[in-house]
Amino acid sequence: MFNQLGVIGCGLMGGSFALALRRAGLVKRVIGYSKSPSTTERARKMGIIDVAAESALLAVAGSDVVLLAVPVAATETTFRAIRHLVEPNVLFMDVGSTKRDVVDAARRVLRERIGSFVPAHPIAGKEASGIEHADAGLYTGRQVILTPLPQTNVAMLQKATDAWAAVGAQVLKMSPENHDAAFAAVSHLPHMLAFAYFGAVVNQPAGRDYLSLAGPGFRDFTRIAASSPEMWRDILIANREEVIKQSQLFRHALTAFEQALQTGNTDALEAMIRAPAEGRAAWQMGSLRVPGGSGSGGGAAGGAGGGGGAR
Repeated sequence: MFNQLGVIGCGLMGGSFALALRRAGLVKRVIGYSKSPSTTERARKMGIIDVAAESALLAVAGSDVVLLAVPVAATETTFRAIRHLVEPNVLFMDVGSTKRDVVDAARRVLRERIGSFVPAHPIAGKEASGIEHADAGLYTGRQVILTPLPQTNVAMLQKATDAWAAVGAQVLKMSPENHDAAFAAVSHLPHMLAFAYFGAVVNQPAGRDYLSLAGPGFRDFTRIAASSPEMWRDILIANREEVIKQSQLFRHALTAFEQALQTGNTDALEAMIRAPAEGRAAWQMGSLRVPGGSGSGGGAAGGAGGGGGAR
C-alpha cells in the first residue's frame, strides 16, 4: 500500500496507472502535475487525482511512489526539477519507450540518488491520447519492462515489480541496451515504416483516390501511423542508432524482393514470402523458435506491437 502517488504528466499513461492503483486498493491519495493546469483540473474532476500540484516538485512532496509520465525528451528537465526530493525511501519510475537516454539523463542529474529510480516501459497504449482516455485496465495482461541499473536499490526494484504486477502486468527485466535494440526492431522501426508508407501513398498524384479503395489489410498495416507525431519524433530521435540498424536490415530485405521482381524470379519470390508467412503464423501461435534468442529478450520484444499509442 502506498500513502501517496505523485504523477508527473497527467495523460493516458499516468492517469491509467493512477486508476489502476486505485482499483487495486494500493494507494490512498494521488497528486498530479501537468504543464497545462486545465489537464490536471480535468484529472481532478474525473477522480483520477485528488489534488492538482502547481509544480513537479510539489507532486513529489509527500509521495512514496512517483511516476514520470512525460515525453522522453522531457525526462532530464523533469529530473532536474525534482532532484532535491529524490529520497532513498521513495520509488521513482518512468514510462518511456526508450531506456538508454532515460538512464543517461538519470545518471547525469540524480547521481548518488539514482538508486531510487527504476526505469520502466509499459507495453501498452492507445492511438487516442490525453487524460480523458485513461483506463484502469490499460496495463492488465500487458508486459512491463524494467531496466534496473547496478546502482538500483533492491527494495525499490521489488516495490516496482510488485506494483506493476498488482495492476495486472507481466513484469520482465532486461538491460537498457537490450531493451532499445529489441524495441527498435519490433516497435520503433514498424512505426517509422507506417509513417513513411502512408505518406508515400497519400502524396502520389492519385494517392487519395487509392485510399478510397483501401481495405482491411491497408487499415491494419497503417493503424499505427495515426500515433502521436510529437511522441514518435522523440522516440525515433532518442533511439536513432538502433532504428537505423534495423532500417538497414529492412532495406536489405526489401532490395532482395525488388531484385526478384525485376528478374521475374518466381521461385525466389515465393521463398521470400513463404518463410515470413510461416514464421508469422508460428509466432502468433506461440511456437516460433529463433536460434540464439534469449527468453527474456524474446518475451519482451514479442509484446511491443500493442504499444503504439499516445501518452
